[in-house]
Amino acid sequence: MAFKSTYLGTIQDVSGTSLNIALDNTAPSGLTYVDGEGYRIGQIGSFVKIPIGYIDLFGIVTQVGASAVPENQVLTQPYGYRWIKVQLIGEGQRNGSFQRGISQYPTISDEVHLVSEVDLKKIYGQPEKPYFVKVGHIAGAESIPALIDINKLITRHSAIVGTTGSGKSTTVASILNAISDPVNYPSARVIVFDLHGEYGNALKDRAHIFKVNADKTEGSFEKDLFIPFWALSFEELIGISFGQFSSEKDYNTVLERITNAKIKSLITYPKNGINTDCLNVDSPIPFSLNHLWHDLYTKTLGKFYPDKPGKPLAFEIDDKGNEIKGDPAKAIPPVFKPVNTNTANGDRVQHPIDSPLTNSQQLHSLGSKLRIPRFDFLFKPGDWTPDENGKTEKDLDSLILEWIGSDKPITIMDLSGVPNSILNTIIGVLLRIKSLMIRSW
Repeated sequence: MAFKSTYLGTIQDVSGTSLNIALDNTAPSGLTYVDGEGYRIGQIGSFVKIPIGYIDLFGIVTQVGASAVPENQVLTQPYGYRWIKVQLIGEGQRNGSFQRGISQYPTISDEVHLVSEVDLKKIYGQPEKPYFVKVGHIAGAESIPALIDINKLITRHSAIVGTTGSGKSTTVASILNAISDPVNYPSARVIVFDLHGEYGNALKDRAHIFKVNADKTEGSFEKDLFIPFWALSFEELIGISFGQFSSEKDYNTVLERITNAKIKSLITYPKNGINTDCLNVDSPIPFSLNHLWHDLYTKTLGKFYPDKPGKPLAFEIDDKGNEIKGDPAKAIPPVFKPVNTNTANGDRVQHPIDSPLTNSQQLHSLGSKLRIPRFDFLFKPGDWTPDENGKTEKDLDSLILEWIGSDKPITIMDLSGVPNSILNTIIGVLLRIKSLMIRSW
């Protein structure tokens, strides 16, 4: 066969879209040149084409060398290293455009050729279409831009994968810069969940950045990220605040108390679109978690005087003679006198007969979270923090407006400061709120 600069060999085995190709002895090895451009032969990830009538089939090299020999020919091939395995990916008319999928298959002895830069333009070249954005260039042909179809990107699920240091974050930043271009896409609205704080500096000119414990120094472009606890579903809130209950009784007690707190809040501060008939425990109605916690703590862990009129609580006394009742707003628990069953030691003090919760561990856990600053974005969400009766300075509509109603096309939710123990839950909450944003927008 006469030598051709692009000729590699012939097909010897076809299994669905997988092909085994025997390299011809006259085919170049290592490096060849086509129209002045150098190409490596049989490189993993490189393209090949199979001319069939008026169309060209295109495939990607997936295996090279002895391991690419068909199983039934391993023992009979003296030059087993001159084989490549190819996976078909698409086809195109000889002078037309490329499309994914295969309408017909090659057969034995069909020729296989190296894909040149001219052929690569059929696969990747879409520069004249306005909905394609450039994110780089093709590794095998620097003159061909790497383009992404924005229409497909934003209407389908997508993934950018690669090893550490391969440029995933740089690629994402490049895509975000492209689709937030105010000239080409003036109505663009992009929400980024930044788990590691990677994109703030790269996109700060086009983004508002909401971050847990934001930098408040002069010149900082960060804003506080607040996620009001009362906007969480009951299961989400329980998982973050109380944790797993040891009994169904405790679970139902907290469920009932949160529901009642939301009903009381709604009656005191009515809201459009909801009333007590349709309210449930998952409704995003503000209520005071601090006061709910303090009340449960007092009634579960409190001690009382059984011999005094009204059986009052037995609080410890501070240096000024005041009862140490704690402070719900600051999540400071009350302090009670120790149990005393012997009247010779003073007034009798005993545990409550029927406490709301059987296990106090959840109360201690929640109390510490209400006091720890790293949870403030959730339990003390700025203007969205409820008072004792459930009143807040702002409602969820203003929070959503802050996130997507700004003058910048990108909103970055920097979650690098969120505790790992609740990160998955917070991402789920943001995804749900995001869906509400899309419907309302």
